[in-house]
Amino acid sequence: MTAPRAPFFPADQSIRADNHPIDVRYLKTIDYLDAWHLQADLAVQRSQGEINDTILVLEHPPIYTAGKRTEDSDRPTNGLPVIDVDRGGRITWHGPGQLVVYPIIKLADPIDVVDYVRRIEEALIQVIRNIGLPKAGRVDGRSGVWLPGDPEHRKVAALGIRITKGVTMHGLSLNCSNTLDYYEHIIPCGITDAGVTTLSAELDRTVTVEEMIEPLIDALTRAFHGELVVADHSFDALPDPSSSTRRTN
Repeated sequence: MTAPRAPFFPADQSIRADNHPIDVRYLKTIDYLDAWHLQADLAVQRSQGEINDTILVLEHPPIYTAGKRTEDSDRPTNGLPVIDVDRGGRITWHGPGQLVVYPIIKLADPIDVVDYVRRIEEALIQVIRNIGLPKAGRVDGRSGVWLPGDPEHRKVAALGIRITKGVTMHGLSLNCSNTLDYYEHIIPCGITDAGVTTLSAELDRTVTVEEMIEPLIDALTRAFHGELVVADHSFDALPDPSSSTRRTN
């Protein structure tokens, strides 16, 4: 497998524009649109230097969201509503039992979108491995964190990113103890040859969102600072029908 390409910055260098402390906000369960509007407001404030980098930690009520590359065939067959959003990628689901993290980070110049995504993946991989899933890794050509399978690999964490004026929005979702029923009515991320799983299903015990918050935020912070070096954890290579990142000026 091919290792992630060389980043613009040394692996041990921060990807953030400054070293001020990151503010972490724990929002519990919040409506998707409310969280989206909050992200947009914070991103503007961050771009203008009015606030520090901020990480939002939360869960959503059940909702489908569709990125800019979502196709009609991806959309749900159960009649539930879909929110079309300004991130990259295609369709996914959010709901109770899934940990959602939205970093609002001003990136250092030159902006390296791939490195930013890889650092998030690295943080997720380390946390998932530490909880007892040592085979967690990447599938070359596809974003997110996966567990190898025969015949199908299983995605346990998904990413969808937007960068505007050098500031990140949207982020990641980690399936902890959520139901998988909603995924049966969509084509998650537009991928037809793979499955979706949760930490609880893989470990045969209940893994709560609360259990994963502290280790994940710690790993993300270290990854952004350059203290958690991106390594090659790929175990397969497959095409990705979607892009996880959308960038605007």
